[in-house]
Amino acid sequence: MLLRNHLIHWFSGHREEPFFALKHLSFIVEEGASLGVIGRNGAGKSTLMGLVAGLAQPDEGAVVVNANGHVAALLELGSVFHFDLTGRENVRLNASLLGLSRKQTDAAFESIVEFSGISEFIDQPLRTYSTGMIMRLAFSVAVNTDPQILLIDEVLAVGDAAFQAKCADKIREFRRAGKTLVCVSHNMGTLETLCDRVIWLDHGEMVASGTTRNVVAAYTGQARATA
Repeated sequence: MLLRNHLIHWFSGHREEPFFALKHLSFIVEEGASLGVIGRNGAGKSTLMGLVAGLAQPDEGAVVVNANGHVAALLELGSVFHFDLTGRENVRLNASLLGLSRKQTDAAFESIVEFSGISEFIDQPLRTYSTGMIMRLAFSVAVNTDPQILLIDEVLAVGDAAFQAKCADKIREFRRAGKTLVCVSHNMGTLETLCDRVIWLDHGEMVASGTTRNVVAAYTGQARATA
């Protein structure tokens, strides 16, 4: 339930019907699998990703994440970055928030900076970076710190074509290593390339679950019919 519903109830005595972003939702993602999540805006996709990332707790039921390592969530790129710190300092801050030790961060640092392609700006304050540069740095930290589970929410929609291709290659490498991927996207081509299975959400409930080809075909078919 949203916090505002509780506040309205407690301070005014007025009870309004609670709003649940997700309802009656149950699924399993096997280790090493890749799951896509589709649905219109407001379907509950970002809420689902926030729950899996541990950024929120469900009012009912439970979210169980078993990972022999850490979970890297790219839900709002740069959201944990500090704009008065340099790129270098932000890399170390973000890596520590992902659970890496100082030694592990030192070992991954050069790979992170090289992948981002912004080495010449790494000692400049983040406030001088463009949105694209911040995206490059955030993605680089996430995929170069050896996560066991990678959560992506529309990340590949940002950045130039060359960097998007580089990101896709990195994700394919991630998958070949037997890691787990959960990806939200409105780009059906991206999902067909990266995901084995897809779930379709609408108004917080699961409409369909199955192979990427079948669920995407059903979703796009409905979209055309209602356009």
